[in-house]
Amino acid sequence: MREEDAKKKMPMALPEEAEKEAPGLRVGEQAWKWPPVYPYDRELFRRPDEEETPPNPLAMATGEVPVDDQEERAADSVVKSKNFWAAEEPETVIKPDCVVNLEKHLKFYLEDGMDVLELGAGSNSYTSSLKFNTHVGIAASSKYMNSNPSLTDKLTLDLNDCTEDVGVNAFPENMYNKFDVVLISNTVDFLTEPKEVFKSAYRTLKPGGKMIVAFTDKNMYKDSFENQMTKMWRTMTDDQHMWVVGSFFEFSAGKGWSGLKGFDISPPKPTNFVQEKLSNTGGMYVVQATKNEVTEMESGKEEEGFESMLWLTPTLESRDKMLITPRLARMYTRLPGARDTILKNVNLLPAVYASLVKMDSFAFPFNLQAQLAANLISESGFEGSEKQLNALEEGLGLQTPGETWTMIGTETAVLNPEEKVDLLTFIVPRFGEVSDDKMSDFAAGIRPTKEVLMEKGLAEAEACLVGTELLARDFLGSEDVEKEDFGRWITEMSREEAEGILAARKSFKSKSEEELNRFVTEREERLKKEQEEREQMMKQVEKAREERTMFFNDETGKMEFIDGKDDE
Repeated sequence: MREEDAKKKMPMALPEEAEKEAPGLRVGEQAWKWPPVYPYDRELFRRPDEEETPPNPLAMATGEVPVDDQEERAADSVVKSKNFWAAEEPETVIKPDCVVNLEKHLKFYLEDGMDVLELGAGSNSYTSSLKFNTHVGIAASSKYMNSNPSLTDKLTLDLNDCTEDVGVNAFPENMYNKFDVVLISNTVDFLTEPKEVFKSAYRTLKPGGKMIVAFTDKNMYKDSFENQMTKMWRTMTDDQHMWVVGSFFEFSAGKGWSGLKGFDISPPKPTNFVQEKLSNTGGMYVVQATKNEVTEMESGKEEEGFESMLWLTPTLESRDKMLITPRLARMYTRLPGARDTILKNVNLLPAVYASLVKMDSFAFPFNLQAQLAANLISESGFEGSEKQLNALEEGLGLQTPGETWTMIGTETAVLNPEEKVDLLTFIVPRFGEVSDDKMSDFAAGIRPTKEVLMEKGLAEAEACLVGTELLARDFLGSEDVEKEDFGRWITEMSREEAEGILAARKSFKSKSEEELNRFVTEREERLKKEQEEREQMMKQVEKAREERTMFFNDETGKMEFIDGKDDE
């Protein structure tokens, strides 16, 4: 039994990694694995009083529960949270032995003179031996913060009052990039919007700053606070909690964090039931990471630069960011004249993806979604206006198309998906830039343009491809060109000219695909190497588990042989 417990507690980290860290390293930086999208249903972050009469999704969708009622539910939840923490309720108190270990852990990483922000601050910050330059506490109530001698400043703010994918509402922007450390102790189990809280915390850190999240086993103060704990915290195990907290780092700022590690700093467990009841011990855990430096946009580091810009971008999932960064880097490298436009328009990506996320991934694969998004923000005419975004949704079939889009869809049905992406790139930015009449003339001109080009020897698909691009570039893209002017020009075009335009189009497309493939291949090779390194580390950890002959005995405080191993 002792051998099994010893092997179960073996860390998922290499010995040389543990040597550089505080005691108790359980999960090393290379051991974490995440799904491509945020995996949690909102139901997991509800409190018991919110689960008693859960709203019916069908009733909401059909309007039986009005939007105002839905908003009222959310507002009521915030009020209940504020009222609870402002009331004369007992404070979350961790057991003495856990306090000792937490103080030791914090002292290992923190030092005098730092600027520290504490979220969910109470009467004890577990840093009494340290003297910080500033130590700002934030909590829903000042009741317990007022008795904390470590705090130099206090701010009352409900951490559960958040805007999805943005952060904590009313969070002071003058705190951004200001702190060396963000502490969260005995609080993550009460957060109903943890990803948003982690986003706000990330913004407050200086580059190179560290965020440390400490939490106890789920039963330590369950009797007093179970009604405020989220369903995730009440129903999952302590081991699961460590991985869940790690995922909040990943899905708040992704690669904006590094050095993600998990620690089990629990004191030795009692050996029997009576000791457990009388014990001052319990489970104590820490997950922490460091805020990365932003990569400046420079030659050879374009992809890393765009990754930095997307760390906190809302709406885009990790999968989307992984797909779009090499495309943005390629366009930035290949189109020097569009660089300023791309950098300016990156902040429009959430608006574009708000439409793209509604698409069926089988009908419109994620890689094509990323290509369309990258194309659009590289267009100087694209401003993310309501008219352009509505046009995008009509073009994607997400809104009932008007006469113009119906005609465009009918006449371009022969184009393949990649070509339709290019067509949307040409057309969508023109909405709001040209008159509705000219856009109608464009749609009406597709069929006769195709017919003229087919008479010159192009196949229907080729005629559609060349014709729509010429119409978009030379008709929509020029204020001075009328439909009659374009008609005469396309009619007078020779067969050789038409075939030359097609050949140039195919050559350009081929080169673009080669460049993109090179970017993607390089990225895949880098990711493969990282995965191989991670797998190698896990093999070494597993080998260490199998060959391990000694373990640390919490009861004696000494290294001892595992039963039977010392006889070999």
